[in-house]
Amino acid sequence: MDITRLVSRAGEVLTGVDRVELAYLRRFITLRDAPVFALSRTAFGYIMLDFAGCEAILARIEGQAEWGEADRLSRMARGISVMQKRAQTDLRRMALARCRPYGLQKMLASRLPRGAQYFNTGHSNLTDRTLHGLRHGPEAEINVLIHDAIPLDYPQYTRPEAVPRFAAMLRRVGAYADRVIYNSEDTRRRVEAYLDAAGAPPCVVAHLGVTPAAPSPLPSDLARYTRPDAAPFFVILGTIEPRKNHALLLDIWDRMALDAPDAPLPHLLICGKRGWQNEAVFARLDALRDDSPLRELPNLTDGQITTLLTHARALLFPSFAEGYGLPAVEAARLGCPVVASDLPVFQEVLGALPVYAEVNDSYLWQKIIIDLATNEQATGTTDKGIPLQFTAPDWDSHFNAVLRMA
Repeated sequence: MDITRLVSRAGEVLTGVDRVELAYLRRFITLRDAPVFALSRTAFGYIMLDFAGCEAILARIEGQAEWGEADRLSRMARGISVMQKRAQTDLRRMALARCRPYGLQKMLASRLPRGAQYFNTGHSNLTDRTLHGLRHGPEAEINVLIHDAIPLDYPQYTRPEAVPRFAAMLRRVGAYADRVIYNSEDTRRRVEAYLDAAGAPPCVVAHLGVTPAAPSPLPSDLARYTRPDAAPFFVILGTIEPRKNHALLLDIWDRMALDAPDAPLPHLLICGKRGWQNEAVFARLDALRDDSPLRELPNLTDGQITTLLTHARALLFPSFAEGYGLPAVEAARLGCPVVASDLPVFQEVLGALPVYAEVNDSYLWQKIIIDLATNEQATGTTDKGIPLQFTAPDWDSHFNAVLRMA
């Protein structure tokens, strides 16, 4: 399994894609009937771990063990964070084998069983060198999980350099992959439109599982949101980038304040780190007053997010585009109502569960928010907004589909 992305996220709050890679690492560690190895690209080449190394890295990623101090070699590396330097140092300490870039194929051939199954789930390290080395070294079967086609479908929501990089990645997937894993039928349809010219590899569609973290205590300044007399509040969860459409909600809260200047407003908790190309939204967040009903919360843990979602009136998800929308599925699994833009992937995974609103209909969004703020059951559903027949996707079903085809 490729863990390049996970290692690069050392010390950071994990994104949805990161948590998928983490779920794969956890699952492979439970496999007792086959040897398990991990591969990571680092600042100075490639490192392979055996089963014990995989377990040790997992313990560090999950916070059950501390990353070690950076060694001299890592301290010389440029362009990576202090935590990444510590993580790469630990990789070298645990390494089954390591090599400079030009030695990758030889290392893979000497350490992996012929015909090994390679899994890449994070869109990282899908380079010609890596894929060629796997194909011509141990003659590995290459499995790649594709999360979305957003850089090609919606380049306006992506960093400019990401568009050609993603297109090149898809060309390599088309050329090398023995199988593609898609998180949704919507993603498969979108991605294969770009793979048709080269011929799409065999595939499996497997919805991602959800395993919300156990609730954990909130910081003292947020604990009031768990009290019975707390002001009604909503959550938007995800990286603060243009695609997530935070501006829509900021506009709605501004308009509600103008419409009823003396009335108390529901609160909006903006959970997630700042992303890119969103300076206007960042400026509005920077201008929030201490007594504003809007709060920017970039550093909450998964457990604290769980606590908030179990008390929120709804998760608001006005995205312009999603490959899967893991936060919405996790919120639904917790019994938190979901208000979402009417995207095909939400219809596929969540069905009739959310309250849907067109992504640019701010007045409809405002009406739904006011209704939920004044009546917790305004969605007309049961058990805090979740229909009784809803069954969240689970990781066992995902891996049964994926590993049965491997």
